[in-house]
Amino acid sequence: QVQLVESGGGLVQAGGSLRLSCAASGRTFSSYHMAWFRQAPGKEREFVAAVSWGADSTYYAGSVKGRFTISRDNAKNTVYLQMNNLKPEDTAVYYCARDWDQKRTTLSSSRLMYHFWGQGTQVTVSS
Repeated sequence: QVQLVESGGGLVQAGGSLRLSCAASGRTFSSYHMAWFRQAPGKEREFVAAVSWGADSTYYAGSVKGRFTISRDNAKNTVYLQMNNLKPEDTAVYYCARDWDQKRTTLSSSRLMYHFWGQGTQVTVSS
């Protein structure tokens, strides 16, 4: 059973930075694409960023491109989301997720392609 545990959320002022981490259990972490999604109150869960299983490709939502950076350390079974220049509209619960199949060739922004999810970590950006 795969477990994903997010950490690093908190309260920050607009313009500030946070770094989220997601630690994964299991021996096959390095074979799966990983992604971050977020969900604000009253809104649907939306894609933020994804990184390929080999860490050679990334994909970002337009709203965070240039401000957020996704990365992974396969030796530590961990994926990160560095968030800079945070805005109040970035306030949400952030979730990490694992792709449904190993070593797929393309990154996806669809929730349907991710079958394991963490419990989420709250990020609040004050104005």
